[in-house]
Amino acid sequence: MVAALELYLDTDATRRLRALWKALEAEGIPTLASLQDSKHRPHVSLAAASQLSPSAVASALGDAPVGRDLVLDLDFVGQFVGRVLWLGVTPTEALLERHRAVHDRLAAGGVSVWDHYRPGLWVPHCTVSLRVPNPLMGAAVRRCLEILPLRATVTGASVTDHANDIAHPLPG
Repeated sequence: MVAALELYLDTDATRRLRALWKALEAEGIPTLASLQDSKHRPHVSLAAASQLSPSAVASALGDAPVGRDLVLDLDFVGQFVGRVLWLGVTPTEALLERHRAVHDRLAAGGVSVWDHYRPGLWVPHCTVSLRVPNPLMGAAVRRCLEILPLRATVTGASVTDHANDIAHPLPG
């Protein structure tokens, strides 16, 4: 089970990422589009954990800006161990400062997150697939490169846990 604090992207970036998901799915590469009854939408996660209480996160963040109006540049393709494919977000000063501020508030509010999402360890990314078949990885990377570079503006944020039907929008 995974819960996350997700940043959502503007309409054009979302449309382009969904088109990428569709193209990959047509080539036999599973994407977030086919997970959990298609509940996922393109996003960048600022924090993740086995569980996140939406009310605890909202309380910890208060009126602090989460992500709205941040501009994100997706400029490269990466992989995590386990055949996870993602588009990399260039770690700008503005993004890293916002990430640190969010984590400072979460920690002060007693909200625990996975270590690899903490400042200094986090790799800003937009997940494309959690399980690319090994023989198709090269084709998947090439397909991802076709839509890059991609500039996106953050338009909203939410605490999500799709396995438990949680999608709690956050202000700012």
